[in-house]
Amino acid sequence: MKLCIAEKPSVARDIAKVLGATTPKSGYMEGNGYCVTWTFGHLCTLKEPHDYAEHYKSWDLIFLPIIPKNFGIKLIPNNGVEKQFQTIEKLVQECDEVINCGDAGQEGELIQRWVLQKAKCDKPMKRLWISSLTEDAIKEGFENLKPAEDYRNLYLAGNARAIGDWLLGINATRLFTKRFGGNKGVLSIGRVQTPTLAMLVQRQKEIDAFTQEEYWELKTKYRDVLFSASIDRLKSLEKAERGLEYLKQNQFEIVSFEIKEGKEKNPRLFDLTGLQVEANKKYGFSAEQTLNYIQSLYEKKYTTYPRVDTTYLSENLYPKIAGILRSMTIYSEFTAPLLAQPIPKTKAVFDDTKVTDHHAIIPTEIPPSSNLNREEKLVYDLVARRFIAVFYPECKISNTLVEGQVGTIPFKASGKQILEPGWRIIYAKDKKEEKDEKDKDEEQTIPEFVAGEKGDHEPLIHQGKTSPPKPYTEATLLRAMETAGKQVEDDELREMLKNNGIGRPSTRANIIETLFKRKYIEKKRKNLIATQTGIELIDTIEDELLKSPELTGEWESKLRKIEKGEYEANQFKEELIEMVTDLTNKVVNGKSKVIAFHEEKKVTPKEKKPRAKTEIVWEETQCSKCKSNNLMKGKTAVGCSDYKGCGFKVPFEIFGKKLSEKQLQDLILKSKTSKLKGFTGEQEEGILILNEDFSITLK
Repeated sequence: MKLCIAEKPSVARDIAKVLGATTPKSGYMEGNGYCVTWTFGHLCTLKEPHDYAEHYKSWDLIFLPIIPKNFGIKLIPNNGVEKQFQTIEKLVQECDEVINCGDAGQEGELIQRWVLQKAKCDKPMKRLWISSLTEDAIKEGFENLKPAEDYRNLYLAGNARAIGDWLLGINATRLFTKRFGGNKGVLSIGRVQTPTLAMLVQRQKEIDAFTQEEYWELKTKYRDVLFSASIDRLKSLEKAERGLEYLKQNQFEIVSFEIKEGKEKNPRLFDLTGLQVEANKKYGFSAEQTLNYIQSLYEKKYTTYPRVDTTYLSENLYPKIAGILRSMTIYSEFTAPLLAQPIPKTKAVFDDTKVTDHHAIIPTEIPPSSNLNREEKLVYDLVARRFIAVFYPECKISNTLVEGQVGTIPFKASGKQILEPGWRIIYAKDKKEEKDEKDKDEEQTIPEFVAGEKGDHEPLIHQGKTSPPKPYTEATLLRAMETAGKQVEDDELREMLKNNGIGRPSTRANIIETLFKRKYIEKKRKNLIATQTGIELIDTIEDELLKSPELTGEWESKLRKIEKGEYEANQFKEELIEMVTDLTNKVVNGKSKVIAFHEEKKVTPKEKKPRAKTEIVWEETQCSKCKSNNLMKGKTAVGCSDYKGCGFKVPFEIFGKKLSEKQLQDLILKSKTSKLKGFTGEQEEGILILNEDFSITLK
């Protein structure tokens, strides 16, 4: 018997169906020589300090640093986890071969290996490695199973990452909490979390320290074209007025006139960070929301594996592209011109050297059905349009540069015209982004000038004010994490810096959410602002290793090298042990101060009182749909206790808004809520309706 272990029940069902293992058993499916079982994500975790020695329950500084001789793993304490693990353990002993069908990434590899290690698996092992969950992809994956040994370095990198995060997180959090927390709360320190906070604090300080200054610029109009003086901004009105008088005394003369035809490159396919950035800019979705939406689209088989950090496709995908485009019938007005001729195969899209575990996020050949919610439709549309756009011709543009002078003062004007929209036609209906004045100048239509021509002009003074640095949004913070704090606009350069980014694409959303939960940052509209607690924490940390994005990026680079077999996992661990030991000595022997925990205590009781009044025991409430089972509350939704049979479920978060307990009750028991605000996307407020078919709409 061959044992397949998937990362979640829904994926196990898809695999079992393809393999013909259709007989349901307790905790697995069986048939056709296969058993297909599953984990629920992490079943195992690294042991906690007190698992190594009882005295580590105390956070006393004398026990730091805590460095286990050998790191162990344990089951997550949960009845459901323990029951499922017993099933896996039993099947591992009975099978002839194990096929690891976990999520095809570093975290997925770690989850499965820890479970198999805990189950003392000594059976031959193979790896299913697929980029989508369509039936064809699963079949193809089982026809090309890989040796488990091929992914050993991936596991070693994941294990080294987990140990590194444990060493730094456990020790530094206890160290700073005891030294600077004043017994008022926990000061959480993390390998990626802290340098991310440091970037936000640094930006906050730059904004707070900014002093606005006025400036004046000389401009002039000649033949209805606005020219700007090519000199430094003037710091006083007096100088500007003297300049204006000088301009009035001289004619405008054209020095040079140049038109260059150019091209705007196609946008790149999405990696996870790129998709999160675009969804945040366009729809205000948080990084975590976008990850949830694209993960759901992947599990519904409409898009490929999402937790990727490449914007390229592997060359062997080229023959499948036309079929995917043909299946995208709702985009036929855009796909028809592409399908009328051979699909272009360029290095900007297909490049095996730029693809590691997975390719960029693209649609599958299965078009989405009507079971998508509004947010999933929006995210799918982003992926679909980007996929189509990369195969369109480049956008042809005309750049015009005119240089002139008035006396001795040089002037210039520039303009841009789109000659052939090319790929831009895919986005023609999008709202135009707001342009600043400089962009507006560049977009002006410029007539033909001749070098040497002269004439009268209309000089003027433009008064402006300097602008402070912009606060981070989730979009700009994700980009900064990707490049370890460097501001990089160029796609190709950013691609080169990815190996030294901080965090992995799949974990960055969680890092940002953790900073919110710890109350180190808050959101004001779209902007992320460091709180006073966050600022004081970063100011307290003197060790640059803890808060430097560049140095954290170097660790990330080493983890990637472990993945490639170019660096020893043990060496990485030893370096972190040395760092944690040095950090402990410095902080224990250094100056002490207490960080203030700034929390809005008055708000909490007001929010909690109504919740207590409307509290409901879901397990004692009848399911609205089947009427034969009670409801149960899970981690992300309230649903029927027989969800597989009934299918009734109401998620805690709908259209980007997290519902309160009272709002959930109204929706489930009364079939509608009161008027609510805070939804993301085009409609920000409305009433949620539970329809007769038990779907949910916003009106």
